Amino acid sequence: MSDAKEFKSTLIRYLKARVPFISIRSAERARILDIFKEVAAELSNAPIYVHTLSQGTKELLSGRSINEDRSIIGAVDYASQQIGQRQNLSFILTEVVDIEDDTSFARQLQDAVMLSVERGGVLIVVTTRPVWGQLQRLGMSLVLSSPSEDEMLEIIHEQIGAYRGNLPIEWDEADERQAAAILAGITKIEAENIIATLLANGQIVKADLLELMQAKDRIFADISGIERVEIKGSELNVGGLGGLKTWLERERPLLTADLRQRGIRPPRGVLLVGVPGCGKSLSAKAIAQNWNLPLYRLDLSTIHGQYLGQSEGRLKEALSTADHVAPCVLWIDEIEKGLAGAVQGAGDGGTSTRLVGQFLFWLQEARSRVFVVATANNVAQLPPELLRRGRFDELFFVDLPTQEERREIINIYAQRGLNQRVEDGLLQELIELSEGFAGSDLESAVREVVKEAYLHGDAAVSDDLFRRSFQNVVPLSKTSPEQIDSIRAWGRERAVPASGQPIGESGAQSKPRRAVLT
Repeated sequence: MSDAKEFKSTLIRYLKARVPFISIRSAERARILDIFKEVAAELSNAPIYVHTLSQGTKELLSGRSINEDRSIIGAVDYASQQIGQRQNLSFILTEVVDIEDDTSFARQLQDAVMLSVERGGVLIVVTTRPVWGQLQRLGMSLVLSSPSEDEMLEIIHEQIGAYRGNLPIEWDEADERQAAAILAGITKIEAENIIATLLANGQIVKADLLELMQAKDRIFADISGIERVEIKGSELNVGGLGGLKTWLERERPLLTADLRQRGIRPPRGVLLVGVPGCGKSLSAKAIAQNWNLPLYRLDLSTIHGQYLGQSEGRLKEALSTADHVAPCVLWIDEIEKGLAGAVQGAGDGGTSTRLVGQFLFWLQEARSRVFVVATANNVAQLPPELLRRGRFDELFFVDLPTQEERREIINIYAQRGLNQRVEDGLLQELIELSEGFAGSDLESAVREVVKEAYLHGDAAVSDDLFRRSFQNVVPLSKTSPEQIDSIRAWGRERAVPASGQPIGESGAQSKPRRAVLT
């Protein structure tokens, strides 16, 4: 992968060296041809021609038509004829097909390349697919990445600069750099189209930064590999978890900041482990909502395929898609289920182990602005490699809510369903009744009250109804106390309390593994 400057520099060297075959992997044909025009102007003694299905073969700089045969086979025949008669000619083929394998067209192209070796010609193909091995070994390959943040900043400057002074434009240098970070990963023409739609409003305001995220999200809405999750903001008020919220508030500005001079990467994400039903999955949605970022879900259980290498290919495609849609939040729910085979020694030919390695490599080495929120309930099934420092930015333990957290959660659900808060005296009773409740248990208890209010009117809501609803809930901490104790014991040694308080009632005097910076 290379940026435009590195790509151009390498291309000039290849053309000067008269490398007979150059394959260029890119979906941005127009951007490729713009770079070639710059190169052609610098290498005036080496004519460059380009073929398209719509216009045939033309001289690149002047646009003069030299062969009206629009077929790709006719273009290769014409190139071979001209290369055989003249030296130092270069032909760009922009719409080649069927060169991944040993086909008749790949053989025809191979013959033309062999002729180029003798006559100093160069055949260049622009494609998004791999090239047949025997053909590729006759030359060199190049990949042009999507515009980098610096290149995207230049595109934004160019698009907006012409309108400064004529239209109200609120963006300053910091806003433009943030816009460049948001748009990184899409093509030049896609970025130009998005900026043009903002300018069509007659102004550019600070709030348009959110529109950039939404526009980019629409581009990738139908790409396979990960699932777009729609967020309903009215349902995402998460009670408690003060330690997690404080940490997230500190990390948020770093996700779109330019950290290259500091030599650090953007925040990579968090692993949330702990008691089932205590808000881990809800936290992923709340983070995306509060940070104004699109939320995507990666379901590792659907990654596994029946053929050798299929699972690894699917995971690679999914993670690549996440890189392209960045900045975003990538939610991996119950991650232990997708990676458990590596711990349990599943007889899958090592597929689970390879998936773990591939995922961890991406998690540690990728520099895209993807904030991963992974959740896990069964900590025993987590691969040890996943817990090493440097994978996730932090490992949080989500425990059963404390008294103060239960107070906040009960009022959240009561306000949502009944449009009123619970009276203080009754609230204190409910807090005591709900000792050992998970967040989902509290929601279930309040939901029963809301149902009665809907069926029989708000007058049916009474203190006794609240008490009965809470008394009818049997939480996991009572049905499986050993499971809760085991999870808590694990969390005390390895994780930061998401609530900011010591893990477990019995751990009131103990200290957490490490403090969260505030």
